[in-house]
Amino acid sequence: MIRPFLMGAAMISLAGCVDGGAPRGVTQADLSGNLVPAHGDRPPEGPEGACWARDVTPAVIETELRQEMVTPNGLAADGTPIPASFRSVTTQKIVQDRREVWFRTPCDAEMTVAFIASLQRALKARGLYTAPVTGRMDDPTARAIRQYQAARGLDSPVLSLDAARDLGIAAADPATL
Repeated sequence: MIRPFLMGAAMISLAGCVDGGAPRGVTQADLSGNLVPAHGDRPPEGPEGACWARDVTPAVIETELRQEMVTPNGLAADGTPIPASFRSVTTQKIVQDRREVWFRTPCDAEMTVAFIASLQRALKARGLYTAPVTGRMDDPTARAIRQYQAARGLDSPVLSLDAARDLGIAAADPATL
């Protein structure tokens, strides 16, 4: 469920996952750098008019399946070979705990038809968006956003501000220049 939040004079939406920024370059940007752990239902303090989204990063569970020998090879009384018998053993461990996080997003006022069309073209140029450019935030666009961001440490269909900057469709943060 997406619920609007008003912070300063700007409206934001509750939704997504982690966000962060990294410089553009040959290496893939890591979007998890600006991750802010969620403590309650209010977004973190930030610049006036900043827009935020909230998301739950699910726990990562590793499942291991191995075979254990129950009885070894042997011979029957008449000399017939008896094959070993095995059983399957499954174990699981949590590799990463579940996390609730906030991340910066473009504000609703910036999410115009032209902006979303530019987003779709940027994702299309990277082979992630194959639908027609419509300028609407639809399911194919959200899936492409998730795919782009997940490879960079942010598994969310909500566009992060850092991903928009990395795609070249939002202004760079002057503090990082």
